[in-house]
Amino acid sequence: MHHDHFSRHAQQVLTVTRGQDLSQGPGSDPSIARSWLRCLEDYHLDPALSIAPTVLEHGRLLESRERLQQVLHIAGGEMNSLHQQLSGAGHAVLLTDARGVILNCVTAPSERKIFERAGLWLGADWSEACEGTNGIGTCLVERQSLTIHRDEHFRGRHTGLTCSASPVFDPHGELLAVLDVSSAREAVSRQSQFHTMALVNLSAKMIESCYFLRHFEHHWLLRFHLQAESVGLFSEGLLAFDGEGRICAVNQSALNLLGQMRGGLLGQPVEVLFECTLDQLLGRASANATASWPLRTRDGRHLFAALRGQPRSVPVPVPSQPVVAAKPERLLGICLGDSALQSDFRKALRVFERDVPLLVNGETGSGKEAFAKAVHQASQRADKAFVALNCAAIPESLIESELFGYRGGSFTGARKEGMRGKLQQADGGTLFLDEIGDMPLALQTRLLRVLEDRLVVPIGGEPQAVNVRVISATHRDLLQRVQAGSFREDLYYRLNGLEIGLPPLRERSDKPQLLDFLLAQEAGEQTITLDAGARQALLAFAWPGNVRQLRTVLRTLVALCDGALIGVDDLPPMIRPASLAMPAADVPPLSLLEDAERLALLKVLTQQRWHMTLVAERLGVSRNTLYRKLRKHGIELRSAL
Repeated sequence: MHHDHFSRHAQQVLTVTRGQDLSQGPGSDPSIARSWLRCLEDYHLDPALSIAPTVLEHGRLLESRERLQQVLHIAGGEMNSLHQQLSGAGHAVLLTDARGVILNCVTAPSERKIFERAGLWLGADWSEACEGTNGIGTCLVERQSLTIHRDEHFRGRHTGLTCSASPVFDPHGELLAVLDVSSAREAVSRQSQFHTMALVNLSAKMIESCYFLRHFEHHWLLRFHLQAESVGLFSEGLLAFDGEGRICAVNQSALNLLGQMRGGLLGQPVEVLFECTLDQLLGRASANATASWPLRTRDGRHLFAALRGQPRSVPVPVPSQPVVAAKPERLLGICLGDSALQSDFRKALRVFERDVPLLVNGETGSGKEAFAKAVHQASQRADKAFVALNCAAIPESLIESELFGYRGGSFTGARKEGMRGKLQQADGGTLFLDEIGDMPLALQTRLLRVLEDRLVVPIGGEPQAVNVRVISATHRDLLQRVQAGSFREDLYYRLNGLEIGLPPLRERSDKPQLLDFLLAQEAGEQTITLDAGARQALLAFAWPGNVRQLRTVLRTLVALCDGALIGVDDLPPMIRPASLAMPAADVPPLSLLEDAERLALLKVLTQQRWHMTLVAERLGVSRNTLYRKLRKHGIELRSAL
């Protein structure tokens, strides 16, 4: 049976390469026809020959991985994320070197044997010269993203595969690696690969950008785009230059934005591109490059840029336009003084812009919806709808109609005109599904179908296309619910493109800023302040209800405040401990409280012989909180020696 199939496929290959017209067959694609011709004339391959791919011996494979160690490290997380976005099942995500040798493979453990039987081994050489037309090898030759679908492969033994591959280039434009997604499923159509190809291409660009940033970590790095909000995203232009202002490298996006050729830029002064001097440009630098500002090119192009590097103290007369603050500092409605939370926000925004679903985890009241809304407001969808649905707050019988909507008269009690569901309301924008862990199983199945097909079917209605990005949130452990059978495993991996864990209020390092931020919001146009005792009591309280509880308390305090000052006696009894229920003048100075905390810390550290886990348990705090307090009080771990 296999022999007959290989013979028919070989005949098809020969027919195409002899110049006969097969307008409906694989040879109708010029890149496929060119590849088949190379396989016959240049590589002298036999399409009917069934042999296993050449595999590098273990030592040489380790050497190849060592050469691309940094790329493999960067690509690892992106490959896992890509595998999850593709719902995992039936796909292998592969990374090869510039020769086509597979260096890493991400697939479900239960499917590893299937792909190994197809020849997708670590160390296997999938260059076109060895394996004929295939996603990896042909991508290396054509130097562009492409899909090789089943019969488009040159060798008959590979016609059960569908492969979508994208090249990864280094900062100098040289081919660095290939990212590939291969499927061995029979039901895979070529049209279904458009979505897969888009994800592979975006992932490859993300790997390129991260590698560029890492490779030129100690250079001046200019990041720019046509839109201020796109600086810092994967589509940005990247330009590295040395201390003398000579251009060292540019990525392809930079060349496109500048309308330049790579060869004509390298080694040139950066000043030949922009309407400012080198000193003026360096004066805009910052260590983290968290703000973008207008930058004009010599040929009149208007860009927004950020420069990574140590700033120089020079006057900066250009440009005169208002500075555009980068996300997330420019946001309203959220405080991100906690550095870890700010870092998570930036990651969340980057993946959200690439249509990767976010899963926000955190205790009740920790600000999951505020975080999600801030991501939406900072994204390119900010002018579209942000629609929230709390899956735990709506009766199970109503969630379906709330989420999917219904056609008029489709059931008893339905509105005559029908109702647009949350998914339709969020079309073009963002749908926030709070407490997703409480969604009924039957609706989980329907939601998964919507996420896969991008079609919503109202009750009693016809399918309608929707363009939504989804952020879900929960305070539950969804993996435990998956194991208990109350949450679909495939939906979990579909929603969990990136999981963000919000810290409870008691563990946030920015409590003072958050307190001032929320008080200003609740006070509105009023000027209301806290005296020292009230402020210290609010900061010291454990806040089991987190940010939501703090906001409610502040709202009540503002409403009851007769003047402009809130004192310790104004606080609710549960927040006003006996030690602080005294006139403000008798409140111990903050320095004395801090000294007492430091001495208490040292005492417990000594008792527990500096065993951090035991110390944290004794104090009733997390290890992260413990380490923050050690840094706060200048207690170094070497003191344990």
